[in-house]
Amino acid sequence: MKKSHSGDSPEPAGRQGPLYAYQKNNCYFAQIAAGLEPLAQQELKRLGAKKIQPGFRGLYFTAEKETLYRVNYQSRLIQKIIAPLELLDCHSTKYLYKRAKAIDWTDFLSLTRTFAIVSNVSNSHIRHSKYAALCLKDAIVDFFTESVGKRPNVDTKDPDVWLNLYIHNNRAVIGLEVSGGSLHKRGYRVVGHEAPIQETVAAAMLELAEWNGERPLYDPMCGSGTLLCEAVMRYCRIPAGYFRRQFGFEALPDFDPALWQSVKAEADSQIRPLPPDLVAGSDISVKALEAATANLAQLPQGADVKLKAIDFRNIKALENTVIISNPPHGLRLQKTEGMEAFCKDLGDFLKQHCQGSTAYLYFGDRTWIKHIGLRTTWKKPLASGGLDGRLIKLEIF
Repeated sequence: MKKSHSGDSPEPAGRQGPLYAYQKNNCYFAQIAAGLEPLAQQELKRLGAKKIQPGFRGLYFTAEKETLYRVNYQSRLIQKIIAPLELLDCHSTKYLYKRAKAIDWTDFLSLTRTFAIVSNVSNSHIRHSKYAALCLKDAIVDFFTESVGKRPNVDTKDPDVWLNLYIHNNRAVIGLEVSGGSLHKRGYRVVGHEAPIQETVAAAMLELAEWNGERPLYDPMCGSGTLLCEAVMRYCRIPAGYFRRQFGFEALPDFDPALWQSVKAEADSQIRPLPPDLVAGSDISVKALEAATANLAQLPQGADVKLKAIDFRNIKALENTVIISNPPHGLRLQKTEGMEAFCKDLGDFLKQHCQGSTAYLYFGDRTWIKHIGLRTTWKKPLASGGLDGRLIKLEIF
Protein backbone atom coordinates (compact mmCIF):
# COMPACT_ATOMS: atom_id res chain seq x y z
CA MET A 1 0.00 0.00 0.00
CA LYS A 2 1.17 3.50 -0.69
CA LYS A 3 2.57 5.78 1.98
CA SER A 4 0.64 8.83 3.11
CA HIS A 5 1.49 12.07 1.43
CA SER A 6 0.63 14.28 4.40
CA GLY A 7 1.84 17.81 3.92
CA ASP A 8 2.12 17.41 0.14
CA SER A 9 -1.05 19.47 -0.40
CA PRO A 10 -1.23 23.28 -0.24
CA GLU A 11 -2.28 24.74 3.09
CA PRO A 12 -5.83 26.16 3.10
CA ALA A 13 -4.73 29.52 4.48
CA GLY A 14 -2.81 30.32 1.32
CA ARG A 15 -5.48 29.25 -1.12
CA GLN A 16 -6.85 31.94 -3.42
CA GLY A 17 -9.94 31.94 -5.61
CA PRO A 18 -13.40 30.41 -5.19
CA LEU A 19 -14.05 27.65 -2.70
CA TYR A 20 -14.81 24.12 -3.84
CA ALA A 21 -18.37 22.89 -3.39
CA TYR A 22 -17.70 20.85 -0.25
CA GLN A 23 -16.03 23.85 1.41
CA LYS A 24 -19.10 26.05 0.99
CA ASN A 25 -21.44 23.87 3.06
CA ASN A 26 -19.32 21.01 4.52
CA CYS A 27 -21.61 18.60 2.68
CA TYR A 28 -20.47 15.13 1.59
CA PHE A 29 -22.04 12.02 0.08
CA ALA A 30 -21.67 8.52 1.52
CA GLN A 31 -22.24 5.57 -0.80
CA ILE A 32 -24.11 2.80 1.02
CA ALA A 33 -24.94 -0.76 -0.04
CA ALA A 34 -28.65 -1.24 -0.73
CA GLY A 35 -30.59 -1.94 2.45
CA LEU A 36 -27.95 -0.62 4.84
CA GLU A 37 -29.07 3.01 4.69
CA PRO A 38 -30.96 3.04 8.04
CA LEU A 39 -28.03 1.43 9.87
CA ALA A 40 -25.54 3.74 8.17
CA GLN A 41 -27.63 6.75 9.10
CA GLN A 42 -27.49 5.73 12.76
CA GLU A 43 -23.75 5.17 12.50
CA LEU A 44 -23.17 8.57 10.89
CA LYS A 45 -25.13 10.22 13.68
CA ARG A 46 -23.08 8.40 16.34
CA LEU A 47 -19.88 9.58 14.70
CA GLY A 48 -21.00 13.20 14.75
CA ALA A 49 -22.39 13.83 11.25
CA LYS A 50 -25.22 16.36 10.88
CA LYS A 51 -28.10 17.02 8.46
CA ILE A 52 -28.18 13.41 7.23
CA GLN A 53 -30.47 13.09 4.21
CA PRO A 54 -31.21 10.20 1.81
CA GLY A 55 -29.83 10.29 -1.71
CA PHE A 56 -29.49 7.90 -4.65
CA ARG A 57 -27.60 4.86 -3.33
CA GLY A 58 -26.42 6.67 -0.26
CA LEU A 59 -26.71 9.50 2.23
CA TYR A 60 -25.82 13.17 2.19
CA PHE A 61 -24.41 14.59 5.42
CA THR A 62 -22.56 17.60 6.74
CA ALA A 63 -19.39 17.37 8.80
CA GLU A 64 -16.57 19.54 10.05
CA LYS A 65 -13.06 18.27 9.29
CA GLU A 66 -12.72 16.40 12.59
CA THR A 67 -15.98 14.53 12.01
CA LEU A 68 -15.11 13.83 8.36
CA TYR A 69 -11.82 12.23 9.40
CA ARG A 70 -13.56 10.25 12.16
CA VAL A 71 -16.27 8.93 9.83
CA ASN A 72 -13.69 7.76 7.29
CA TYR A 73 -11.59 6.07 9.96
CA GLN A 74 -14.32 4.44 12.03
CA SER A 75 -17.33 3.73 9.80
CA ARG A 76 -17.99 0.01 9.39
CA LEU A 77 -20.98 0.32 7.04
CA ILE A 78 -20.10 3.02 4.49
CA GLN A 79 -18.47 2.04 1.19
CA LYS A 80 -17.22 5.41 -0.08
CA ILE A 81 -17.38 9.07 0.87
CA ILE A 82 -17.22 11.74 -1.83
CA ALA A 83 -16.42 15.43 -1.47
CA PRO A 84 -18.06 17.40 -4.32
CA LEU A 85 -15.64 19.78 -6.01
CA GLU A 86 -17.73 21.21 -8.83
CA LEU A 87 -21.48 21.12 -9.51
CA LEU A 88 -22.67 22.00 -13.00
CA ASP A 89 -25.49 21.70 -15.48
CA CYS A 90 -23.99 19.48 -18.14
CA HIS A 91 -25.55 18.76 -21.53
CA SER A 92 -22.41 17.91 -23.51
CA THR A 93 -18.95 16.42 -23.09
CA LYS A 94 -17.51 19.62 -24.60
CA TYR A 95 -18.89 21.68 -21.72
CA LEU A 96 -17.84 19.03 -19.19
CA TYR A 97 -14.28 19.23 -20.54
CA LYS A 98 -14.29 23.04 -20.42
CA ARG A 99 -15.50 23.25 -16.82
CA ALA A 100 -13.23 20.44 -15.62
CA LYS A 101 -10.17 21.98 -17.23
CA ALA A 102 -10.87 25.25 -15.39
CA ILE A 103 -10.35 23.53 -12.03
CA ASP A 104 -6.93 24.06 -10.47
CA TRP A 105 -5.95 20.40 -10.32
CA THR A 106 -2.68 21.18 -8.56
CA ASP A 107 -4.85 21.51 -5.43
CA PHE A 108 -5.36 17.74 -5.53
CA LEU A 109 -2.76 16.22 -7.82
CA SER A 110 0.90 16.53 -8.70
CA LEU A 111 3.14 14.90 -11.28
CA THR A 112 4.17 12.33 -8.67
CA ARG A 113 0.61 11.30 -7.78
CA THR A 114 -1.45 8.89 -9.87
CA PHE A 115 -5.21 9.17 -10.26
CA ALA A 116 -8.21 7.24 -11.49
CA ILE A 117 -11.82 8.15 -12.25
CA VAL A 118 -15.05 6.35 -11.37
CA SER A 119 -17.94 7.53 -13.55
CA ASN A 120 -21.69 6.97 -13.48
CA VAL A 121 -24.10 8.47 -16.01
CA SER A 122 -27.89 8.14 -16.18
CA ASN A 123 -30.83 9.84 -17.90
CA SER A 124 -28.66 12.52 -19.51
CA HIS A 125 -27.56 13.76 -22.92
CA ILE A 126 -24.15 12.30 -22.11
CA ARG A 127 -24.94 8.61 -22.31
CA HIS A 128 -21.67 6.74 -21.83
CA SER A 129 -19.96 6.60 -18.44
CA LYS A 130 -16.58 5.59 -19.87
CA TYR A 131 -16.59 8.39 -22.41
CA ALA A 132 -17.56 10.92 -19.72
CA ALA A 133 -14.64 9.67 -17.58
CA LEU A 134 -12.33 9.98 -20.60
CA CYS A 135 -13.38 13.62 -21.08
CA LEU A 136 -12.62 14.38 -17.43
CA LYS A 137 -9.29 12.60 -17.70
CA ASP A 138 -8.38 14.57 -20.83
CA ALA A 139 -9.26 17.84 -19.08
CA ILE A 140 -6.97 17.00 -16.16
CA VAL A 141 -4.12 15.88 -18.39
CA ASP A 142 -4.42 18.93 -20.64
CA PHE A 143 -4.51 21.24 -17.60
CA PHE A 144 -1.16 19.88 -16.43
CA THR A 145 0.37 19.71 -19.89
CA GLU A 146 -0.44 23.36 -20.57
CA SER A 147 0.51 24.63 -17.10
CA VAL A 148 3.66 22.63 -16.27
CA GLY A 149 4.53 20.84 -19.48
CA LYS A 150 4.02 17.33 -18.12
CA ARG A 151 1.09 15.11 -17.18
CA PRO A 152 0.31 12.95 -14.14
CA ASN A 153 -0.20 9.23 -14.66
CA VAL A 154 -3.38 7.21 -14.44
CA ASP A 155 -3.44 4.08 -12.26
CA THR A 156 -6.79 2.32 -12.41
CA LYS A 157 -5.91 -0.28 -9.76
CA ASP A 158 -4.25 1.56 -6.88
CA PRO A 159 -4.12 5.31 -7.53
CA ASP A 160 -3.09 7.97 -5.04
CA VAL A 161 -6.28 9.91 -5.75
CA TRP A 162 -9.70 8.57 -6.73
CA LEU A 163 -11.94 11.04 -8.55
CA ASN A 164 -15.67 10.57 -9.02
CA LEU A 165 -17.93 11.81 -11.82
CA TYR A 166 -21.69 11.50 -11.43
CA ILE A 167 -24.11 12.79 -14.08
CA HIS A 168 -27.86 12.45 -13.63
CA ASN A 169 -30.59 14.40 -15.41
CA ASN A 170 -27.88 16.51 -17.08
CA ARG A 171 -26.56 17.62 -13.70
CA ALA A 172 -22.91 16.73 -13.08
CA VAL A 173 -20.94 16.42 -9.89
CA ILE A 174 -17.15 16.22 -10.09
CA GLY A 175 -15.93 14.90 -6.77
CA LEU A 176 -12.98 13.45 -4.91
CA GLU A 177 -13.30 10.21 -2.96
CA VAL A 178 -12.15 11.25 0.50
CA SER A 179 -12.30 7.59 1.50
CA GLY A 180 -9.56 6.80 -1.01
CA GLY A 181 -11.25 3.75 -2.53
CA SER A 182 -13.84 1.47 -0.95
CA LEU A 183 -13.87 1.44 2.85
CA HIS A 184 -15.04 -2.18 2.92
CA LYS A 185 -11.45 -3.19 2.15
CA ARG A 186 -10.29 -3.25 5.75
CA GLY A 187 -6.83 -4.66 5.05
CA TYR A 188 -6.95 -7.79 7.22
CA ARG A 189 -8.03 -10.15 4.43
CA VAL A 190 -4.66 -11.46 3.26
CA VAL A 191 -5.98 -14.88 2.23
CA GLY A 192 -9.27 -15.40 0.43
CA HIS A 193 -11.65 -18.33 0.11
CA GLU A 194 -14.79 -19.16 -1.84
CA ALA A 195 -17.39 -16.36 -2.03
CA PRO A 196 -16.49 -14.44 1.14
CA ILE A 197 -19.10 -12.11 2.55
CA GLN A 198 -18.27 -8.42 2.15
CA GLU A 199 -16.92 -6.75 5.29
CA THR A 200 -19.64 -4.10 5.41
CA VAL A 201 -22.36 -6.77 5.20
CA ALA A 202 -20.71 -8.77 8.01
CA ALA A 203 -20.56 -5.59 10.08
CA ALA A 204 -24.26 -4.99 9.36
CA MET A 205 -25.10 -8.53 10.53
CA LEU A 206 -23.38 -7.86 13.83
CA GLU A 207 -25.14 -4.50 14.13
CA LEU A 208 -28.54 -6.08 13.47
CA ALA A 209 -27.73 -8.80 16.00
CA GLU A 210 -26.89 -6.04 18.49
CA TRP A 211 -23.97 -8.14 19.71
CA ASN A 212 -22.03 -6.31 22.40
CA GLY A 213 -19.94 -9.06 23.95
CA GLU A 214 -22.31 -9.94 26.80
CA ARG A 215 -22.54 -13.48 25.40
CA PRO A 216 -19.93 -15.51 23.47
CA LEU A 217 -20.14 -15.37 19.67
CA TYR A 218 -19.58 -18.43 17.48
CA ASP A 219 -19.58 -18.93 13.71
CA PRO A 220 -19.91 -22.66 12.90
CA MET A 221 -19.32 -22.11 9.15
CA CYS A 222 -16.74 -19.35 9.34
CA GLY A 223 -15.10 -19.72 5.92
CA SER A 224 -12.21 -17.26 5.64
CA GLY A 225 -13.26 -15.60 8.88
CA THR A 226 -14.80 -12.29 7.81
CA LEU A 227 -17.57 -12.40 10.42
CA LEU A 228 -15.08 -13.35 13.12
CA CYS A 229 -12.71 -10.55 12.10
CA GLU A 230 -15.55 -8.02 12.16
CA ALA A 231 -16.66 -9.32 15.56
CA VAL A 232 -13.14 -8.84 16.96
CA MET A 233 -12.95 -5.33 15.50
CA ARG A 234 -16.39 -4.47 16.88
CA TYR A 235 -15.77 -5.68 20.42
CA CYS A 236 -12.17 -4.49 20.67
CA ARG A 237 -13.13 -1.11 19.17
CA ILE A 238 -10.53 -1.44 16.44
CA PRO A 239 -11.30 1.30 13.88
CA ALA A 240 -12.45 -0.05 10.53
CA GLY A 241 -9.69 1.95 8.82
CA TYR A 242 -6.98 0.77 11.21
CA PHE A 243 -4.85 -0.77 8.44
CA ARG A 244 -5.34 1.91 5.79
CA ARG A 245 -2.13 3.77 5.03
CA GLN A 246 -3.81 6.51 3.02
CA PHE A 247 -7.16 8.29 2.86
CA GLY A 248 -8.42 10.44 0.04
CA PHE A 249 -9.04 13.42 2.34
CA GLU A 250 -5.24 13.79 2.57
CA ALA A 251 -5.37 15.12 -1.00
CA LEU A 252 -7.78 17.94 -0.17
CA PRO A 253 -6.27 21.44 -0.22
CA ASP A 254 -7.52 22.14 3.32
CA PHE A 255 -6.28 18.86 4.81
CA ASP A 256 -5.12 19.30 8.42
CA PRO A 257 -2.44 16.67 9.24
CA ALA A 258 -2.29 17.53 12.96
CA LEU A 259 -6.08 17.26 13.36
CA TRP A 260 -6.12 13.95 11.49
CA GLN A 261 -3.42 12.50 13.76
CA SER A 262 -5.39 13.68 16.79
CA VAL A 263 -8.58 11.99 15.55
CA LYS A 264 -6.68 8.79 14.80
CA ALA A 265 -4.91 8.76 18.17
CA GLU A 266 -8.19 9.30 20.03
CA ALA A 267 -9.85 6.37 18.21
CA ASP A 268 -6.84 4.09 18.66
CA SER A 269 -6.74 4.82 22.39
CA GLN A 270 -10.16 3.15 22.74
CA ILE A 271 -8.90 -0.26 21.56
CA ARG A 272 -9.39 -2.87 24.28
CA PRO A 273 -8.37 -6.53 24.73
CA LEU A 274 -10.49 -9.51 23.70
CA PRO A 275 -11.65 -11.67 26.64
CA PRO A 276 -10.76 -15.38 26.38
CA ASP A 277 -13.28 -17.52 24.48
CA LEU A 278 -15.53 -14.58 23.62
CA VAL A 279 -15.19 -15.10 19.84
CA ALA A 280 -14.65 -18.49 18.22
CA GLY A 281 -15.53 -20.42 15.09
CA SER A 282 -15.20 -23.55 13.03
CA ASP A 283 -15.55 -24.89 9.52
CA ILE A 284 -15.54 -28.25 7.82
CA SER A 285 -12.86 -27.04 5.38
CA VAL A 286 -9.25 -27.05 6.56
CA LYS A 287 -8.35 -24.71 3.70
CA ALA A 288 -10.97 -22.22 4.87
CA LEU A 289 -9.61 -22.36 8.40
CA GLU A 290 -6.10 -21.67 7.13
CA ALA A 291 -7.44 -18.52 5.48
CA ALA A 292 -9.37 -17.53 8.62
CA THR A 293 -6.29 -18.06 10.79
CA ALA A 294 -4.15 -15.87 8.52
CA ASN A 295 -6.76 -13.11 8.36
CA LEU A 296 -7.43 -13.06 12.10
CA ALA A 297 -3.70 -12.93 12.79
CA GLN A 298 -3.60 -9.48 11.19
CA LEU A 299 -5.80 -8.04 13.95
CA PRO A 300 -4.77 -7.04 17.45
CA GLN A 301 -6.16 -9.88 19.62
CA GLY A 302 -7.20 -11.81 16.50
CA ALA A 303 -4.73 -14.63 17.06
CA ASP A 304 -6.60 -15.41 20.31
CA VAL A 305 -9.74 -16.49 18.45
CA LYS A 306 -10.05 -20.26 18.70
CA LEU A 307 -10.78 -22.13 15.46
CA LYS A 308 -11.58 -25.77 14.91
CA ALA A 309 -11.96 -28.01 11.86
CA ILE A 310 -15.33 -29.69 12.35
CA ASP A 311 -18.66 -30.17 10.60
CA PHE A 312 -21.31 -28.22 12.50
CA ARG A 313 -23.36 -31.43 12.71
CA ASN A 314 -20.66 -32.89 14.97
CA ILE A 315 -20.50 -30.00 17.43
CA LYS A 316 -21.77 -31.30 20.76
CA ALA A 317 -23.29 -28.09 22.07
CA LEU A 318 -23.38 -24.31 21.63
CA GLU A 319 -25.52 -23.22 24.55
CA ASN A 320 -26.19 -19.63 25.67
CA THR A 321 -24.26 -18.35 22.68
CA VAL A 322 -24.81 -15.87 19.87
CA ILE A 323 -24.48 -17.97 16.72
CA ILE A 324 -23.94 -15.93 13.58
CA SER A 325 -23.10 -17.31 10.17
CA ASN A 326 -23.31 -17.02 6.41
CA PRO A 327 -23.84 -20.66 5.36
CA PRO A 328 -21.50 -21.42 2.41
CA HIS A 329 -24.05 -23.22 0.29
CA GLY A 330 -26.79 -22.57 -2.22
CA LEU A 331 -27.09 -19.57 -4.50
CA ARG A 332 -23.93 -17.91 -3.13
CA LEU A 333 -21.81 -20.69 -4.69
CA GLN A 334 -24.27 -21.57 -7.46
CA LYS A 335 -24.91 -24.94 -5.82
CA THR A 336 -28.42 -25.98 -4.88
CA GLU A 337 -28.11 -29.76 -4.78
CA GLY A 338 -28.59 -31.01 -1.22
CA MET A 339 -29.64 -27.62 0.13
CA GLU A 340 -32.94 -28.90 1.51
CA ALA A 341 -31.20 -31.58 3.55
CA PHE A 342 -28.47 -29.13 4.59
CA CYS A 343 -31.02 -26.61 5.90
CA LYS A 344 -32.92 -29.34 7.76
CA ASP A 345 -29.69 -30.55 9.37
CA LEU A 346 -28.85 -26.98 10.36
CA GLY A 347 -32.27 -26.51 11.93
CA ASP A 348 -32.01 -29.82 13.80
CA PHE A 349 -28.56 -28.88 15.10
CA LEU A 350 -29.82 -25.56 16.43
CA LYS A 351 -32.89 -27.12 18.03
CA GLN A 352 -31.09 -30.08 19.61
CA HIS A 353 -27.67 -28.68 20.56
CA CYS A 354 -28.02 -24.92 21.02
CA GLN A 355 -30.45 -24.43 23.89
CA GLY A 356 -30.58 -20.88 25.21
CA SER A 357 -28.74 -19.54 22.15
CA THR A 358 -29.76 -16.98 19.56
CA ALA A 359 -28.85 -17.62 15.93
CA TYR A 360 -28.49 -15.09 13.12
CA LEU A 361 -28.19 -16.68 9.69
CA TYR A 362 -27.83 -15.02 6.32
CA PHE A 363 -29.43 -16.60 3.26
CA GLY A 364 -28.75 -15.09 -0.16
CA ASP A 365 -31.71 -17.12 -1.44
CA ARG A 366 -34.57 -16.65 1.01
CA THR A 367 -36.48 -19.67 -0.34
CA TRP A 368 -34.27 -21.95 1.76
CA ILE A 369 -35.29 -20.36 5.05
CA LYS A 370 -38.47 -22.42 5.38
CA HIS A 371 -36.42 -25.63 5.28
CA ILE A 372 -34.69 -24.71 8.56
CA GLY A 373 -37.87 -25.85 10.28
CA LEU A 374 -37.72 -23.25 13.05
CA ARG A 375 -39.88 -20.22 13.63
CA THR A 376 -38.03 -16.98 12.89
CA THR A 377 -38.18 -14.06 15.33
CA TRP A 378 -37.60 -11.70 12.40
CA LYS A 379 -36.32 -11.53 8.84
CA LYS A 380 -34.46 -8.46 7.63
CA PRO A 381 -33.56 -7.62 4.00
CA LEU A 382 -29.82 -7.56 3.42
CA ALA A 383 -28.27 -7.32 -0.04
CA SER A 384 -24.88 -8.94 -0.61
CA GLY A 385 -22.97 -9.47 -3.83
CA GLY A 386 -26.06 -8.87 -5.94
CA LEU A 387 -28.18 -11.19 -3.80
CA ASP A 388 -31.44 -9.89 -2.35
CA GLY A 389 -30.96 -11.97 0.77
CA ARG A 390 -32.41 -12.14 4.26
CA LEU A 391 -30.85 -12.20 7.68
CA ILE A 392 -33.00 -14.22 10.05
CA LYS A 393 -33.08 -14.35 13.83
CA LEU A 394 -33.83 -17.62 15.59
CA GLU A 395 -34.26 -17.90 19.34
CA ILE A 396 -33.66 -21.44 20.58
CA PHE A 397 -35.46 -22.24 23.83
